[in-house]
Amino acid sequence: MAKYDKIIKNGTIVDGLRTPRFTGDIGIKDGRVEVIGNIDASEGDEILDATGLIVAPGFIDLHTHYDSQVFWDPYCTISGWHGVTSVAIGNCGFGFAPVKGTQEERDRAMLTMSRNEAVPLESMQEGMPWDWETYPEFLDSLERTPKGVNLLTYMALNPLMAYVMGIEAAKSRPANEEEMAEMERLMEEGMAAGACGWSAQLGGENDVQRDYDGTSMITNVMSEDDLVSFAQVLRKVGRGFIQCIGAGKELTETLASESGRPVIWNVLAVATDQHGIAMPGYKETMAWLDDANSRGIRIFAQALTAENNFQFTFENWNLFDSSPVWREMTIGTPEERKEKLADPERRAAAKEEYDNAPYGGAGVVFSFEDLIVGEIEDEELRKENEGLTVGEIAEKEGKHVIDAMLDLAVADNLQALFVTAPRPNDMAAMKEMANSAFALPGVSDGGAHTKFITLGRYPTEFLALLVRDNEVMDLEAAHWRLSAYPALAAGFKDRGVIKEGSPADIVVYDLDALDMGETEKAYDFPAGAWRLIRKPKGYRWIMVNGGGTFEDGECTGSTPGALLRHGTA
Repeated sequence: MAKYDKIIKNGTIVDGLRTPRFTGDIGIKDGRVEVIGNIDASEGDEILDATGLIVAPGFIDLHTHYDSQVFWDPYCTISGWHGVTSVAIGNCGFGFAPVKGTQEERDRAMLTMSRNEAVPLESMQEGMPWDWETYPEFLDSLERTPKGVNLLTYMALNPLMAYVMGIEAAKSRPANEEEMAEMERLMEEGMAAGACGWSAQLGGENDVQRDYDGTSMITNVMSEDDLVSFAQVLRKVGRGFIQCIGAGKELTETLASESGRPVIWNVLAVATDQHGIAMPGYKETMAWLDDANSRGIRIFAQALTAENNFQFTFENWNLFDSSPVWREMTIGTPEERKEKLADPERRAAAKEEYDNAPYGGAGVVFSFEDLIVGEIEDEELRKENEGLTVGEIAEKEGKHVIDAMLDLAVADNLQALFVTAPRPNDMAAMKEMANSAFALPGVSDGGAHTKFITLGRYPTEFLALLVRDNEVMDLEAAHWRLSAYPALAAGFKDRGVIKEGSPADIVVYDLDALDMGETEKAYDFPAGAWRLIRKPKGYRWIMVNGGGTFEDGECTGSTPGALLRHGTA
């Protein structure tokens, strides 16, 4: 019997610890790194020749919504294709446990995610087993489910509060004493079962991500006293952390102080104007992070390091929901949407809003005039409009930009595809942000908004565009940022690095060949639902707990992933 199950030979090892890269061999046994050194090939059952390739820790993606997708896609793609070997689910306060075991309650939970995170409802209905009610039972279900990545799980506040208080009560008032006591008990139970902490979206009443009926999510309107009570549970149990999005700086500091635990705050991003020039907000956030941590208030920020571009049709689009005008127009079936989008009175209100805020209208920071018409289903409309910008169509037809866009959408039965225009990237600002002391690359939103974005590509984009092509940092720092640093922030016990004794979560890739791949449609979700994907190039092998999941981009069918209770397995 060979000494090692696998030997990775002659690779350039970047171990995630910021150790200078070196050439060496890695011997893997029983899913762990047994030895790093110079190993005779005869001692391995399987030899992987990594000559000229980078050998690095698998990437850790802390911001995903694969809570339902993992049940039909063990590899949590697109993240799993792009070298991610561990994901955190249950972000932003959204999830599926606890949920009472009736069909009505389960349907309501899926409806919530169908608009808020734009997960296809029909896929959830067909693809989820629903063999749980409580949060510990949900973890047990995840443990039983074959996985091609490791899973770390938050306890999301929206389902917890709905379970105890009911959705309508939770949206309309603070918890009473008995309700809070029960929620605290359930959170302690969830933490004991293996939750990594809790999460919440705290964007207020006008947050862009809303319930299926256009109303606010529970955590957006919950009381600060209730939030503090949940934070104090973490202080009581002495572990875990908080993930929040949309919270102001003062509230975020309160949560960190009251819990005594780290907070992962979303999102640190470089916003640019229409000329690609960075606006100063990111600098202010970086200064706040430095100051808070110097005062002993532990806050990390998830940094948006991938280009945040969109492709959308009005059949599904929901990311104008911070505007009451657009929210009302885009709720309902496709036929109902068509009727409302064509309505002159609604159009007038949308035009008035746009005229007052032409850049960033409807709460989204892009100009409608610059939107490119990517695809049109109707042949005659396609000849006249495909490839033009909405602004060009408006000028050609003598119309207001809103009318030009919505006339085209309605005439094409809501199938017309609008694409945000490429924008120059302020690479100097991106370099500054990416190197911020408390910035964690990510915000993939993997599993969510699958018809609009492909941010799960972020590790590949980080290495290829930022590191290789623009030298924002060296490779050693990049792999620490992509793996070891998020592992530290999220309480992983032994992952994110390549060292003797650690689980063998490893990527082997050709840096020169690394490429994000083209955006394409895939009809690979349950019930025939489609999504946008990008399949990368340049990854030779991807391993999770020593088991190969992808080789040269092809799936092996192996499911060596684990549920990480308390950050370990």
